[in-house]
Amino acid sequence: MALQSFGVIGLAVMGENLALNVERNGFPISVYNRTAEKTDVFMASRAKGKNVVASYSLKDFVASLERPRKILIMVQAGKPVDAVIEQLKPFIEEGDILIDGGNSWYEDTERRTRELEPQGFRFIGMGVSGGEEGALNGPSLMPGGTQSSYEYLSPIFTKIAAQVDDGPCVTYIGAGGAGHYVKMVHNGIEYGDMQLIAEAYDLLKNAAGLDRQQLHEVFAEWNLTDELNSFLIEITADIFKYIDPETNQPLVELILDAAGQKGTGRWTIQTALDLGVAIPTMTAAVNARIMSSAKQERVYASRLLTGPSVKFQGDVKTFVNQVRDALYCSKICSYAQGMALLGTASKTLSFNLNLGEIARIWKGGCIIRAGFLNKIKHAFDENAELPNLLLAPEFMQTILDRQNSWREVLVQSAKLGIPVPAFSASLDYFDSYRRDRLPQNLTQAQRDYFGAHTYKRVDKEGVFHTEWTKPAPTPVNV
Repeated sequence: MALQSFGVIGLAVMGENLALNVERNGFPISVYNRTAEKTDVFMASRAKGKNVVASYSLKDFVASLERPRKILIMVQAGKPVDAVIEQLKPFIEEGDILIDGGNSWYEDTERRTRELEPQGFRFIGMGVSGGEEGALNGPSLMPGGTQSSYEYLSPIFTKIAAQVDDGPCVTYIGAGGAGHYVKMVHNGIEYGDMQLIAEAYDLLKNAAGLDRQQLHEVFAEWNLTDELNSFLIEITADIFKYIDPETNQPLVELILDAAGQKGTGRWTIQTALDLGVAIPTMTAAVNARIMSSAKQERVYASRLLTGPSVKFQGDVKTFVNQVRDALYCSKICSYAQGMALLGTASKTLSFNLNLGEIARIWKGGCIIRAGFLNKIKHAFDENAELPNLLLAPEFMQTILDRQNSWREVLVQSAKLGIPVPAFSASLDYFDSYRRDRLPQNLTQAQRDYFGAHTYKRVDKEGVFHTEWTKPAPTPVNV
């Protein structure tokens, strides 16, 4: 019997769709799922008539694959991944390649690599973005691990990845946990993008008074521009069109305003704090989801805490254009923060990331795919050591030209009592980054006052401490 080229463990939505994607692109597959019923349903429906072999034990599954075996693990991140690996070990052999395609914490990927490689097994931690549609028709793939393992898998990955004008949306990311790290930051940027769009919607609906048809038209028009053309803007326009068949009301307005999260946004914030990189837009987005989850408390507070009673008095068309500019400027800042985090991680964690290439593979398949990623790629192609996207000429000029609109949107938001935490955080990031002097000189003086933490001076070299309570204190060089 001929052996299969590729194996997939885990037949939830993403696993099924990736398996079908691999098979459709010419690679016979074997599948295994912990529950036999799920395998039976898959084989009788979506896999029917395709070059798919089902196995009902891991021993048979491994035996059905050609060597070196290539096994994609699509189970819940964390302990389930470790459990599957342990169950596979008695059956796999030296040189076999295990691929974790879930949203694993990058340090778990590093640990698994350290454990498996000395035993002769090869391990790839691969971020996969695109949701169920992308998994089936072409995702963005972010594989990390040993480069030789990636090269062996490359013929499959380049076929199943999304295809854009300059190639497939996959590249070798870097060693160890680099692939999952980049996917984590991708998700942090996604959080920021989604929150910025939500704030734009809130302003257009509750300040400018746009109805659902007008909201659809505005977002559909924005999606036609080079600046805001993106998957998330596109689906937002579609969402405003959808009418609930039961109530004949816009479905979006019937959805509970409490957003869930799976943890990758929080992970992004944690690692940014560890590396000392400011990502305020993503932090604001995560905080906004946390705040939204306190629904009952907010409903109670809304009866007691009043806000401004003023109403929007401006020109609606002008305001819509100002919100568009604020959204784009904030989006630039959000991506600038994400790329700055990747740049720092690349050096600190020895990932040696190619930021231009990462921007390129995000152009198709993934959730944050957007037209302006071409501009990001160009910026890093022009200057691989660019410290921040805000310094790239095109982005710099865009914000300088539109910052007045951006600021006016925040003024209106404050007057109307409409929270825009991600818009505000983005503008704060821009204003902090562009200033040559911030008030943390006072912070450092306070730290020295209560904790003798010392300080540096702008007028002379050295490290100093002052006895602040003594009369006429004299700085002492320590």
